[in-house]
Amino acid sequence: MSDGDQKPKLSASRKVHLKGLMLLVAKERLEQEKNDREEQKSAYMADNVIRLELSHLSSQELQDLCRELHKTIDKVDEERYDMQVRVEKNDKEIKELQMKIYDLRGKFKRPPLRRVRMSADAMLRALLGSRHKVSMDLRANLKSVKKDDKEEKEVGDWRKNVEAMSGMEGRKKMFDIAGQA
Repeated sequence: MSDGDQKPKLSASRKVHLKGLMLLVAKERLEQEKNDREEQKSAYMADNVIRLELSHLSSQELQDLCRELHKTIDKVDEERYDMQVRVEKNDKEIKELQMKIYDLRGKFKRPPLRRVRMSADAMLRALLGSRHKVSMDLRANLKSVKKDDKEEKEVGDWRKNVEAMSGMEGRKKMFDIAGQA
């Protein structure tokens, strides 16, 4: 890469200034979104909610109005419940599809494994559960080896031994020693 390919670095003060500007713009956008939501809400309420004038109504008319309001409330409640069930169904379907995607990719989150020291008995108990009754002492099954005192040789000067074994005479001695054993 040549010097012309690299981007010029920004100074720390310039970075802080740009970050401040970005935060300011983000704050303004959040406030604008909040105001837009409030306007939408008030417009919806004005379109769908009727202003009630209760002062000139008789008791029978008030009862009829209450019945109509209860019917409307029940209808809206049913719609809300249906929408809620649809949303839950879609969420469940989305989760199932995400699991299928992970299965197809073959990428699973594997937990970090720790090395655990475990004896053979503990391992068998973990694998077989309560069925494992036999203790497995691996050292008990090893053969015992007795050391022979005859094999111990006197340690001498190694140079004499090398000189003696060199040449054909040394090879003959090594062959004879191997044949005797």
